[in-house]
Amino acid sequence: MGFTFVQQSLARVARWATLSTLALFTILLAGPLSAHSTREAIADLTVDGDRLMVEIYATWEPYVVGMDLDGLLDTNDSPLVAEYDDLRAKPDAALAAEIQSNWDRIAAGFRLTGAGPLELDRIEVDPEPDLTLPRDARVYASAPLNGDGSAISFGWVPQYGPLILRTTIGDETYAALLEGGEISAPIELATGVEETTGQMFVRFVIEGYEHIIPKGLDHILFVLGLFFFALRWRPILAQVTVFTLAHTVTFGLAASQVVKIPEDSMWLVESLIALSICFVAVENLLRPKLGWWRILVVFVFGLLHGLGFASVFGDLDLSPAFFLISLVAFNIGVEVGQLAVILAAFVLMVIAAFVADRTNLPNEETPAGSLVVTHRAVSNVGSIIIALIGLYWFVERIGLL
Repeated sequence: MGFTFVQQSLARVARWATLSTLALFTILLAGPLSAHSTREAIADLTVDGDRLMVEIYATWEPYVVGMDLDGLLDTNDSPLVAEYDDLRAKPDAALAAEIQSNWDRIAAGFRLTGAGPLELDRIEVDPEPDLTLPRDARVYASAPLNGDGSAISFGWVPQYGPLILRTTIGDETYAALLEGGEISAPIELATGVEETTGQMFVRFVIEGYEHIIPKGLDHILFVLGLFFFALRWRPILAQVTVFTLAHTVTFGLAASQVVKIPEDSMWLVESLIALSICFVAVENLLRPKLGWWRILVVFVFGLLHGLGFASVFGDLDLSPAFFLISLVAFNIGVEVGQLAVILAAFVLMVIAAFVADRTNLPNEETPAGSLVVTHRAVSNVGSIIIALIGLYWFVERIGLL
């Protein structure tokens, strides 16, 4: 009798573990298991007389060696990493010379209308003696306008990765994050981008949402850690509310440049974010009780995540007239993304309970399809996996891997 009970108990645990693992990995397949290391390039467009002036601030080694940055989070994952490292080790002057000699090939990947061709003017490389850090350079180029007053649009091929485009052409400033080979909206020489406030609001809501799904795997795992803490809505709502308030504060302060994190110190923020993921997952296993300590932990970690949210938004360099509405819209998109993660996890949990209820073992006395029981099994296995991923990212981001 005792052996049969143990056997059935182990079978239940195995089945629940399988269901929970499948449910969790269904979510994790939305993004790769990798830390962030590549960064968006920044392009500033202005008009001087009859010429379009373009300044591109980026890490230029990938473009020189022909690395495909589309969807690439870590240059170490590229087959051209050896060529990249070799060029990174060369002096700044050598990088400038390589950019100049490869300019025609690189410029062929630009998508420019209303002006052209784009001619290289000068190159300024930012010295960075630490070879473990990326080296940035400003490339200045210009092109003659078409002369017919036609609008300008700019972008580049997907292989060049994401691009933050900023322009002061016309009456208003314009900023956008272009990805997957996207081209900017038409920029009229007299009026700039003709975008209503409503259109801009929707655009930033979408960008905020996409910052969570599918790009923010670290933020997704943290939110899942909050969901795995308890099935009841009160603990979930309390944690998500505190987390939202905290990251809204630091997100606004960092995006408005009130709080400034140096670029060479962002690794620390990213490392602590990874550690926060590990911490909440471990606490799910050891202390699954809602109290002031859990609320305080979530609040402090929310402050860190807000700094991570602001890293891209601050580079958009929005004008004061549109900053607040863009900030609110972006933050709304982030919140919608977080709620979508929780809703997806809950739906998967219900499906897992349904499957468990329909696949009871022979001679089982109690059905295993209870949503509470399934949540406990999923949360245990899920929290273990999340803790391991967070720990891996932490070790990787502090440079031990």
